[in-house]
Amino acid sequence: MNPGTLGGIIILVLVIITILSSLRICSEWERKVVLRLGRFGGVRGPGIFFLLPYVERTPFTIDTRVVTTPFQAEQTLTKDGASVTVDAIMYWRIVDAGRAAIQVANYTQAVMGAAAGGLRDIIGRNDLSTVLSQRRELDEQLTVILDEQTEPWGIKVQSVQLRDIKVPDNLQDALSRMAQAERERQARLILGQSEVQVAEQFAQAGELYQNHPTALHLRGMNMLYETMRSGVASVIVVPASALESMNLGAVGGISALNSAAQQQQADGKSATPPPPSVI
Repeated sequence: MNPGTLGGIIILVLVIITILSSLRICSEWERKVVLRLGRFGGVRGPGIFFLLPYVERTPFTIDTRVVTTPFQAEQTLTKDGASVTVDAIMYWRIVDAGRAAIQVANYTQAVMGAAAGGLRDIIGRNDLSTVLSQRRELDEQLTVILDEQTEPWGIKVQSVQLRDIKVPDNLQDALSRMAQAERERQARLILGQSEVQVAEQFAQAGELYQNHPTALHLRGMNMLYETMRSGVASVIVVPASALESMNLGAVGGISALNSAAQQQQADGKSATPPPPSVI
């Protein structure tokens, strides 16, 4: 083999090695940050791309998938002085790989620090009842706060959810008594409103019966019928005035006799008993 052929083979091998060493492959969810002679040269990927040999390098590979990160705030005081421990979970992802690699040294640690600080801050600005009853509103507020704080780093906070809120045992007993008292208050209010509505309906019914006596007679007869048709032996006490108003004096013998006696006294007559029979 002559020297020229050998030199050509060596050059070809060096070219192939150089090409292979400058070849990079990124997965669909990955991005590579390129530094050109130490300066930011852009973001490459996904797929296959080449680097300038000995000039460009890729020291950072950024995962752009959504990251699920749990975090908590232990023994944090609320606005009214209650000590609570809150567990939360955050969903975030990198939207700008260049800023995530260059603007912050460790973006994961930075996001976790911002999340813990933001959670403590939002708990301290609200009282215990708000923290326990308005989780959705607090989730939205914390999401906005963290998204604004991480936006310069090229990170998007999609959502934050408060999973569990732990309070001391003595405070749980107090909250339980407060909840029971609130339920009793609501029950009494509902009962009072029901009584008002029933009274209003009775008042309307009284006006209707006063203007239509026949309707009152029919209602009374229907009540007596419903009571007697039940088949259960019972004693029904009906006022004489009710029998008279319903024209049932003939049926109620006591009322009929009472009416006759009153009529005789009014006419100045006395009832003479018949002579006894002689056997």
